[in-house]
Amino acid sequence: MTVRRTVVVGAGIVGLSTAWFLQDRGVEVTVLDRKGVAADASWGNAGWIAPALTLPLPEPGVLRYGLRSMFRSSSPVYVPPTADPKLLAFLADFARHCTTRRWTSAMEVFARANRLALDAYDDLARSPEGAVAEPTRVADPFLAAFTSNDDRRLLVEEFEHARAAGNGIDFDLLDTDTLHSLEPLLGDEVRVGIRIRGQRYVDPPRFVESLAESVRARGGEIVAGAEVHDVRDTGRGVEVLVDDGENHTADAVVLATGAWLNALARPFGVSTRVQAGRGYSFSVLPESMPKNPVYFPAQRVACTPLQDRFRIAGMMEFRAPETPLDPRRIRAIVDATRPLLRGIDWDARREEWVGSRPCTADGLPLIGGTRSERVFVAGGHGMWGVALGPLTGRLLAGAVTGEPDPLLRSFDPLR
Repeated sequence: MTVRRTVVVGAGIVGLSTAWFLQDRGVEVTVLDRKGVAADASWGNAGWIAPALTLPLPEPGVLRYGLRSMFRSSSPVYVPPTADPKLLAFLADFARHCTTRRWTSAMEVFARANRLALDAYDDLARSPEGAVAEPTRVADPFLAAFTSNDDRRLLVEEFEHARAAGNGIDFDLLDTDTLHSLEPLLGDEVRVGIRIRGQRYVDPPRFVESLAESVRARGGEIVAGAEVHDVRDTGRGVEVLVDDGENHTADAVVLATGAWLNALARPFGVSTRVQAGRGYSFSVLPESMPKNPVYFPAQRVACTPLQDRFRIAGMMEFRAPETPLDPRRIRAIVDATRPLLRGIDWDARREEWVGSRPCTADGLPLIGGTRSERVFVAGGHGMWGVALGPLTGRLLAGAVTGEPDPLLRSFDPLR
C-alpha cells in the first residue's frame, strides 16, 4: 500500500512528532485535535528527556507502598474510592505486572528505546528543512535528592536492575555538602543525592508549539477544535469523521489521542485499555532560579526550571480524564515539597494544571498497526510521552510507509 496522505488525530508531542517524521518521508499530513496544540499531557509535564528515569511504571516498589497508601488523598499514587469495574480491572492487571520478572522484561524493551530516544530529538533539530527551533537543554547536573540513605538506596537498586537489563545509566553518589553546593535551593532536610549524567529537558509548551510550527512550515495542516468521533476503513483509504466540522479522507490514519485512545482504536482490534493516570503541576518563582532539574524520588515530585518559572510536578491519580482539577492534589504536592526546597513562596504559585497521562497495565506504549492496514496507533506512553515522543514518531512513520522497525514488535497495539 502506498501512503501519500495521512491524517494524524492528536496534536500532542506524540502526534506532532509522527506528523513531522511522516513529512520527512514525503507524506502529506493533516493533524486534527479536539482542542489544539499541546492541550493536555504535553503541556504541563516536567519536560524531562531522561533515559535514566524512563522506566516501566508497574514496578515491585509500587506494591510495597501503593497498596497501603493509594486510597489516601495525599499519596503520590492515588485512586479515589470507585466502583468503576473497568478501572478496578485495570488496577488488578497493573498489579499483576508489578513483579520483578515482568519489570525486567519490560525494562529490556525500554533500554532499547532509551538508547534511541535522544537521537530522535537530534533528528528534529538537525533536519536541513523545517528543523524544530526550540532546543533541548543538557541537564548537568541532573540531581535526585533524598532525606535519607535508605530512600536513596531504593533508587540505586532500581538503577542497578536497569543496568542489568541493558539501560546504561551513569551516576555518582553525593554527600550533603556536595549536593547543597550543586543546588543551594535544597532545604536542610535533604541529606544525600545522586548526580545523573547524560540527561536533557525541554520547556514542554514551547517545544511542542515549535514542533507544530515546523510541521506547518513543511506544508502540514493543524486543525484545532476537530472532535473526531469515528474512523472508517473504506477499503481504498480511510475516512475520519469530525463533529460539527469537515470530514477528512486519506490513505492512512494515526490515532494519537492519549487517554482518549480506546474509543477510536477498539474497532480495529486494540483491546488493551489505556487508563488516565493524571498528573498535576504548578509554577513558582524561587528567590534563586535553579539551572537544572531536581527530582525527589521518595515524594515522586519533579522540578524543572522553565525560562522564568520553576515547574513543580507530581502525582499519579487514576481517574477519568475529564474530571476537574482537584485542589487537594496540589496541596499534597506542596506539603511534600515544602520541607525540601527553600526560598519559595508556595502561596504565590500559578499555572495550576492537571493532565491525563495515557497508561497501560504493562507499562509499554501501544505503537504500530492494527487489524486495518490503514489504521495505526501511537499512545499509552504513561509518564514518558515527552521522553519517547519523537522516537515514537520516527518508528511509526517507518511502519506507515512500509519500513517497520523490529522494536515495534514489543509495542504491538494488538498484544
